Amino acid sequence: MSTKKNNKYISLIIQQALKEDLSPSGDITSKNINNIITEANIIAGESCIVGGLDITKKIFKYLDKRIFFKAKTIDGKKVKKGKVIAVLKGKSLAILKGERVALNFLGLISGVATTTNKFVKKVKGKSCKICCTRKTLPNLRLIQKYGVKLGGGTNHRFNLSDEILIKDNHISFHKNIRDLVKKAIRNGKGKKITVEVDSLGQLKEIMGLKFNRILFDNMSPENLRKGVKKAKKFYETEASGGVTLKNIKKIAGTGVKRISIGQITHSSSNIDFKLDFIS
Repeated sequence: MSTKKNNKYISLIIQQALKEDLSPSGDITSKNINNIITEANIIAGESCIVGGLDITKKIFKYLDKRIFFKAKTIDGKKVKKGKVIAVLKGKSLAILKGERVALNFLGLISGVATTTNKFVKKVKGKSCKICCTRKTLPNLRLIQKYGVKLGGGTNHRFNLSDEILIKDNHISFHKNIRDLVKKAIRNGKGKKITVEVDSLGQLKEIMGLKFNRILFDNMSPENLRKGVKKAKKFYETEASGGVTLKNIKKIAGTGVKRISIGQITHSSSNIDFKLDFIS
């Protein structure tokens, strides 16, 4: 989140979000109030892992660089309901313009972080990483994956260029899984290769080939345990499909080293935050 490339991305999505909220005529309601220097608190409406404070600051600074913004905690920290997480001081009109956009980003990132952390806690004590997927909101992948890291999770590939991941549709189209994996190995140019299997039979077909990771998809705990036992000496192991807070302990108990979960990005609930002016 701190590289020049990421800063450019953050600036772009902030501008797009503000344009969505303010075009074409600006905040026509707040124009009716006195535009004076005022103070406000941003407060957590529920207990959560906080994420997005730097983006929140950037939003208000983009609207008025003279706004004073001070975070009262840091990203990745757990806070209780009612906690003041940031204080602001500046012109009332600029604060009101940025309020909803800022709280939306806070809620989204904190929601992903909080959901991820629930899964991470469930596998505590196991040698198993909780990973996200590409099931993210369009154009918001980077900040959602940032939320995953804040919650203690691990980022999977960011896009289709990062690594080779041979999935069920690739296999279904190509027909021959072993031949497809061989082609990927020949043409991989040093990229990490993961192969998804949904049966022990598919695993048997590709054993012995030199690639990096086996992804067991939607397999029963019993078959997953068998698959991990066969593959763990040769490949990193990962499980996916149908993972919930109720069954993740059982999945982690098979000895698999990674569990990828779409839910932590595509179905995380937004965390409630509010902005209150100090009278």
